Amino acid sequence: MLKQGLELKQTQKLSPLQIQTIKLIELPTQELEQRIRKELEENPVLDENVSNDREDEDDGPREVSLSDYKEDDSIPSYKLRVNNYGKDERPQYNTFSVKESFTQSLMDQLGFRNLTEHQHAVAAFIIGSLDDDGYLRRSIESLVDDLAFRAGIETNEQEVLEMLKIIQDFDPAGVGARDLRECLLLQIKPMKQTPEVVNATRILKDYFTEFTNKHFQKIITRMGISEEALKAAMAKILKLNPSPGGQIDDSYNDQAQQIVPDFVLTLENGELKLTMPRFSIPELRVNKKYADILLEAANSSEREKKEAATFVKKKLDSAKWFVEAIKQRHNTLESTMKAIIDYQHDYFMDGDESHLKPMVLKDIAERTGFDISTISRVVNSKYIETHFGIYSLKYFFSEGLENQDGEEVSTRELKKALQECVDNEDKHHPLTDDQLVSVMSSKGYKVARRTIAKYRDQLNIPKARLRKEL
Repeated sequence: MLKQGLELKQTQKLSPLQIQTIKLIELPTQELEQRIRKELEENPVLDENVSNDREDEDDGPREVSLSDYKEDDSIPSYKLRVNNYGKDERPQYNTFSVKESFTQSLMDQLGFRNLTEHQHAVAAFIIGSLDDDGYLRRSIESLVDDLAFRAGIETNEQEVLEMLKIIQDFDPAGVGARDLRECLLLQIKPMKQTPEVVNATRILKDYFTEFTNKHFQKIITRMGISEEALKAAMAKILKLNPSPGGQIDDSYNDQAQQIVPDFVLTLENGELKLTMPRFSIPELRVNKKYADILLEAANSSEREKKEAATFVKKKLDSAKWFVEAIKQRHNTLESTMKAIIDYQHDYFMDGDESHLKPMVLKDIAERTGFDISTISRVVNSKYIETHFGIYSLKYFFSEGLENQDGEEVSTRELKKALQECVDNEDKHHPLTDDQLVSVMSSKGYKVARRTIAKYRDQLNIPKARLRKEL
């Protein structure tokens, strides 16, 4: 049996201004600059005001309210000229750079080798197969197959190995290794053959399992060396780099980039002062020619002029929403950052991690009155330059646990305390997880054993057995 009925549903539809604002809030400073340049190119109504001086009435844009037009009373008022916070046309930024692309560095070195076009193609494919740490985690056989099926290059295992050996001579040392043992051996091979280097090489070649499991007495006995000789060899090995690819960053689509901080925090006479660096966004204004078209067409009955006026109105509305969205973005970012600084005031005074309080997105949302989703968009991909370094806004957010006094402490503070416990332990008798629970408890931190194990893994701290030293 079919039933018919009416159902009322309440739905929220975002306005064009809200949509614009949401999109702009997510953008870091540099991408915002690019977005505004794009809008200037696509919307003929918007002009770049290259001068900050007040223009004469005859030359400059007219201060006109669109609500004055009789053609359509629903058109919102719009000031044709908008100043984008600031006097300087080209401000100076404090920036920090992302390093050269790992892949590009290897390809540059490959270009200096005297290889045939075929050999170069094989070697380039191998370079493209390395992981972020600089290792080749795939078998030579699978590379031969992939070269044939994916790149249309006929080769064999011997040639792939020959090209791999060439890549393994590249900087950084250890690149192109197929496992940790080979990586360390590649780095120690070119060293001067001193007694400790000879012993280190032998340990890596013949006693690598014993070395990784820290069975030091077995190595001493089997190699017939003293404890001092083993320590000297170990010192050489521990200076080697297990992740050669990590020296060069492949972030930002394999290109060198600069990150411009969205905020600058300074400490002046004991007071924290927040500023937002002025970006190289032009002062926006409405093109006088299009304003004249709209003025002329307002009371005209000519069809073509009416159509032109409709087009200009649409572009003017778009320009109005865009400029207003830029203002709202600025205000939203500023309010959010001020709330974060207020919440973490003690930390921002000196940069001491122990002063960093537990803070989640909800905490800042409640202080600002913004939605959690808005705070998330503000925090994403934004940076602040402080008097103690440049940080991603995400860095200041962390959950918390209670200490023995019932006070909430951040997970970052707990991890710092755990790291200090491990750093200060007796390396001949490293602390087990149960012992770390007791030590942390004596410091006032109430942490379960499983939490210790989780934080230890996150901090890349090995188990007690693997931290043991001679």
